[in-house]
Amino acid sequence: IDIVSDVVCPWCYIGKKRIEDALALVPDVPVEVNWRPFFLNPWVPREGISRDEYLTAKFGSPEAYKGIAGRVVAAAAEEGLEYNSDRVKRQPNTIDSHRLIHWAAAEGKAAQMKQRLMELYFRDGGDLTDTDVLVQAAADVGLDADSVRKRLATDEDVDRISGQAQEASEKGISGVPTFVFAQKYAVSGAQPADQLARAIRQVSAEINQAA
Repeated sequence: IDIVSDVVCPWCYIGKKRIEDALALVPDVPVEVNWRPFFLNPWVPREGISRDEYLTAKFGSPEAYKGIAGRVVAAAAEEGLEYNSDRVKRQPNTIDSHRLIHWAAAEGKAAQMKQRLMELYFRDGGDLTDTDVLVQAAADVGLDADSVRKRLATDEDVDRISGQAQEASEKGISGVPTFVFAQKYAVSGAQPADQLARAIRQVSAEINQAA
C-alpha cells in the first residue's frame, strides 16, 4: 500500500490511524506500507509563514477556518487523536518533514517518524520549520540527531521528494490521503477502517488468484 499524504493535512492524520486500524483487522494479509510525499500547500515558502497569514490566504480569514476545524477536531477525537488547531502558530513547508520520513524509512521507522511529526504539529502546535524541532523529533524515534542535523543543512533528497510529490500530482492525486493498493487501485480520503480492511482483502484475493 502506497499512502500519499502530507504531515500538515488533518485528514491524513486521521487516515493514518484508520489504515493502522484496518491493518489490525486483517492480520492474516501480508502488507507492506510505503509513505509517499504530497505537498498540500506547495506555495508555502521553505521557511514557512504565520498560521494566520496561511488561513487568510486559504480560507479568507482565521475565523472562517474555525467552523471547518471543529468538524475535523471531532473526527480526530473519535479516533482517539488530539487536534489543537489553536496551538498551531506557524504553517510550514513540509519538504524537510518528508525528508525525515524518507530517511527514517531506511531504518524501518517511517510510520513512527510520520506519527511523531503529526503529533508535534496537530497536538502540540510544534513548528515544523524549526531545525531543532525536527532534529528532536528524529531523535525521539531513534534516529541519530547529529546525522539528521547535518543532512537537513544540505539539499540531500530535496529533488527526490519533490519529484515523488510531482509524480503523485501527475497521476491525478489531488486530495489526500490517497491509498494506492498494489499500484492499481486508489482510494481517496480518510475512509473508515472497516472499508479500508475490505479493500485490502479484495485486492489481496485478486493478487492471489492472478498468481
